[in-house]
Amino acid sequence: MLSAFHPMTDASSLALQGRPLASLALTVIEHGQGRPVSIGGQLASTGIVVPNDGGLDLAARLVGLFGAFLLAIVEGTIIAFEMAWETWWALVLGFTLSGAIQEFLSEDQITGYLGDDSWRAVAYGSFFGASSSSCSFSAVSMTRSLFTKGASAAASLGAFQFASTDLVLELALVVLLLLGWQFAVAEIVGGLVAIIVLAIVYRRFVPEAWIERAREHARALEETECATCGMRADPADEDTIVREVDGERRYFCCEGCRGAYDPATDREAVTAGPELLSGDRWQAAAANTIREWDMLWRDILLGFLIAGLLAALVPNAWWTAVFGVGAEGSVVWLVSNVILGAVVGVVTFLCSVGNVPFGVVLWQNGVSFGGVLAFIFADLLILPLVQAYRRYYGARMAAVIFVAFFLAAVTAGLAVQLLFGGLGLIPPVSAAGGTVPGTYTALLNAVTVPILAVQVYVALEPDQRARLGNRLAPHVAGVLYHAHKALERIAYALEDRGLK
Repeated sequence: MLSAFHPMTDASSLALQGRPLASLALTVIEHGQGRPVSIGGQLASTGIVVPNDGGLDLAARLVGLFGAFLLAIVEGTIIAFEMAWETWWALVLGFTLSGAIQEFLSEDQITGYLGDDSWRAVAYGSFFGASSSSCSFSAVSMTRSLFTKGASAAASLGAFQFASTDLVLELALVVLLLLGWQFAVAEIVGGLVAIIVLAIVYRRFVPEAWIERAREHARALEETECATCGMRADPADEDTIVREVDGERRYFCCEGCRGAYDPATDREAVTAGPELLSGDRWQAAAANTIREWDMLWRDILLGFLIAGLLAALVPNAWWTAVFGVGAEGSVVWLVSNVILGAVVGVVTFLCSVGNVPFGVVLWQNGVSFGGVLAFIFADLLILPLVQAYRRYYGARMAAVIFVAFFLAAVTAGLAVQLLFGGLGLIPPVSAAGGTVPGTYTALLNAVTVPILAVQVYVALEPDQRARLGNRLAPHVAGVLYHAHKALERIAYALEDRGLK
């Protein structure tokens, strides 16, 4: 379904046939001075003529442009909805598992595995990162906490931070659904390549004195932090939530973090035993899941909308002009595509999951396989995160982190391009996406809606649940009553026909 980005036909059955806004605009502007206006070859036969009069001519052109713009906006919104529909169940499943893993893993215990820069510690950092939050900002905050507690730079600033955004389950599922299994496998392979590059950079090229200076800077940083995720929570900010807990004041950066906060979060990790079935544990896991949604839903929604609008508005020739450096398949083309893909990733301001719909647009418009992967891997280089690196570790280490992640994204993109190209695993553009049939997608989406609703309900405070229950009870009772009456009528109708 996603391989055809322009399925929309307007109310008058005049198909736009996927022509971007710029093409429509040029068509309308070029026609005038008493000549028929033709958009996609659809209006020429209607006899519509742009008047010769200068003022009316300009007005007609502006009206045509405005109409084309509105139609393109509608088309882009439809494309965004299609992408969201394909991935809804995967996001709910991924966030649910992420919330549970965060509850049953202890941060202090994780730090113990990351104390040196050995390859074993790097492997542990990759594993624990892939098992944690997919929110870039939350990953950066948790990485800082691990680093200040003694985790090595290679295992924390490198492996853990990268894996916690680019090797998490929900990202892999979204890549699988929107881009296909080849991209999902390449994401894992390329992610491992990127982690190796990061480990080599921190182990071989970053002086230990720089790392210890950055650790001291992070430890000495004095600012009010969110009690749940560790992000900055300025008391003067109107979005900051303040609560008294056990006689002490706590600050929270958002409502999701406030709901997920548990004064007993220093509990030991649990991997077996009756506590795995504890209601309190799973309630906290649900709160973690809702916190993930609260931190990420804007980025995800924005990612889908930007991807849909770009697919509808930007002509293919523009993408070719940007990424068409060198002959297709040449070394210059391969290298330039992965570098430009990473550069575009820097300026998108989107999270890892929100990047994927944009990656679909790049892939559909001729960007190389490795260039799309480099774009997705560059999510940790967006400017707000670079600013956070500077604040946490100082300007010098922020520059090191930026260069290391950029090099890792480019190297990983080029590696998967050469490897998958050599094995003949790069799919044609028309074959990408649509991994799960539409019927199963609808079924999975229907199943995950009540799961998310239960998680939202469980994550609420007791008084909030009571108020919500009081509001919903009459509506639920009404639905049950009408359902019961409908079943009665069906039963009577069957009985009249001799069926029991």
